[in-house]
Amino acid sequence: MNLDDPVCLCFRVTKRKLVNFVRRELPKVPSQLSACGGAGTGCGWCVPFLVKLFHQHADELPTAAEYAAARAEYIRAGKGTPPESAPPPTEG
Repeated sequence: MNLDDPVCLCFRVTKRKLVNFVRRELPKVPSQLSACGGAGTGCGWCVPFLVKLFHQHADELPTAAEYAAARAEYIRAGKGTPPESAPPPTEG
């Protein structure tokens, strides 16, 4: 995943924004990343990835296409509901 790829697909919060937020704000727990553009507060798909970013494991994220396809399956399986303003799930 590149720095300019969104991690939170509901609110289009990029990896770059999140990495900079962690560096600048020094959140104490992963849930505080939601203060960065609402990341993790939509369908919930990105929460495990936000935890990885928080723990400095950003290099373990999948490619943007793999990520989008897996999220689409997550949404289709009824495991999360993105906000109406979020772009529709795609295959990548």
